[in-house]
Formats: sequence, C-alpha cells, structure tokens
Amino acid sequence: MTRHRFAPRFDPDCGDTALSSTRHDIVIGRWQGLRELLRATGPRWLARGHRVRLLAQACTSSSTAETWLAAEPHGADALVLYAATETARAFSLAIAAGRGVPIDRRRVDSAVMACLRAAEAYPDDPTPWISLISVARLYPSGVRRQELGRWWDELHGRDQYSVEGHLQVLHYYSARWHGSHGLMYDFARDAAGVAPPGCALPVLVQYARVEEYRQHLDAAQDSRASMGLGQHWNNDGAAGDVRRTWQRWIMGRTESAVEPGELRDVNYLAHGACSAGLQDVAASLLRMLGERATRTPWSYTGDPEKQLVKWHKEFKPRS
Repeated sequence: MTRHRFAPRFDPDCGDTALSSTRHDIVIGRWQGLRELLRATGPRWLARGHRVRLLAQACTSSSTAETWLAAEPHGADALVLYAATETARAFSLAIAAGRGVPIDRRRVDSAVMACLRAAEAYPDDPTPWISLISVARLYPSGVRRQELGRWWDELHGRDQYSVEGHLQVLHYYSARWHGSHGLMYDFARDAAGVAPPGCALPVLVQYARVEEYRQHLDAAQDSRASMGLGQHWNNDGAAGDVRRTWQRWIMGRTESAVEPGELRDVNYLAHGACSAGLQDVAASLLRMLGERATRTPWSYTGDPEKQLVKWHKEFKPRS
C-alpha cells in the first residue's frame, strides 16, 4: 500500500466554496453574484467578515464594487463592500509607495467616509467599523485616542468577540504603526483575559508574537542577528501562551471542524505550537487543519509548504 504523502492546500478562500464561485463574477464585472452571496450570508458576522474582506481584496483592481454601488446607491451590502474595497486599495497604495512614504491623506479620508456611510446604512454590521479601525493606521500620526475609542466602542457593541476587529486594534497598537510591543501585548492579553471558554480571542497573543518577530527580523542587520531570533518561539513564556490558548479555545470544543473565517487563526496557533515544540498541542491542531492551510504565519519563518510537511512528519497527527 502506498502511504499518502501530506501536501498542504493553500486555498485563498480557506475552503469557502461559495466565495470561490463568486470570485468568477468579479473577473467578468458581474456584481449580482456578490449581492447574492452577502445576502445569503446574513448576520453571521464571522462568515460575513471573512467574505467581505476577501471580496474586497479581489475587487481592488476592478470596478465591480463601483458598478454595484452605482446600480444600488443605497444598498447596505454594496456600501459595506465598497468601504472594504476602498480600505484595501488604500493599503495597496501604501505598500506600493514603500515603507515610510506617506500616501495621499485625501485617499485615506475618502476610505474613512466610505466606512462611515456603510456603518450608517447597515447599523447592526460590525464590518464597516473593522474597516474603519484598519484604515486609521494609515494616518501618519494615527487618530485621536478618543476617536479610536469611539470606533472601538461601536465595533465592540456589535460583535464583542470579533477576532478580526481585535486584530486591527492590535496592529494599530503595534510598534510597526502607532504603539509599541508592550502596548500591543497588553491589549492582546487583556482581550484574552476576558474571553469566555471556547472563544478565539486568546489567539491574539500569537498574532502579537508573530508581529514582534517580524519587527525584530526587519531590524536585524545580518544573518547572525536573525539567527538569534530562534529563541523567540520556544522559550517558556511562548510555550505557556500557546498551551493556555489551546486549553481555553480549542481543548473544550465539541466540534473540531474549522470554519473558513477561523482557518487563519488556527494556523497561527498551530505555528506557535510547532515552533515551541509542544507535540500534543501541535498534533491536535495539525489534525484539525488536515491539508487546509494559510500561508501566513508560516511564510514569516520560511517556506510554508516545507515547514508544514516537516512538522507533519515530526508530530505525526492522526486523522
């Protein structure tokens, strides 16, 4: 019998087949499929946020979002997607300009206004507030603390356990943007501390650890300096964070299936468990994931496919 060789599948839609089908509509400029998808999604905020975020990324280089909005200028879903698309475009411009080069403030202002219009059109939806907090990072000095706090309150009041919403605040408070490693970790640990059992918020600490690693890697001047970062993943503190997150979020789950909207989060925890050498935790998470994988955070520490193949071979998760 030929033994099955493990090979990860990096599906950009994280296994969301309905989303994958809708992508074809963007290619041909047909907006009706997007409307049908978001209408069918309804107020399932995890799935909706996942779909809006990925649809927006796919719409950045097309006029599909604008065409939909022109056809339905007061449509809540059209406004929400357009706001997310404008946010994604603002980030694309910032990346293209290069680190440290400010982008046109008017472009950021325009994205902010689109987010506020979307929030007004769909009052229950947390998604426009997530987009708003995200684009706030692009202001050279950030936004006033009171303003960020108000936006956060609006988001928190609609979806208090939104990982994506918390993640945008975490990025805002990171040293890369408008804060520090300490401020970022404090926010992540505070959120984890109030999360009920089964909630994914404790994984924010893993996002913070990856962000800190990226910052240190950028600052490393030579290969010897970057080689010293290995201890970043396998010290007692890092291992303890991984195990606590697994115990509070995953260990008590009665359903082991991973939703498309949480696939990236599980990959972050699996990456931390593998890097810390926690065999039982890593095997459990790799078993949950099966062949499904996201390129981040594995891409920050090497070739994603090679790493996953290596860890599967080492920890031998059973199906």
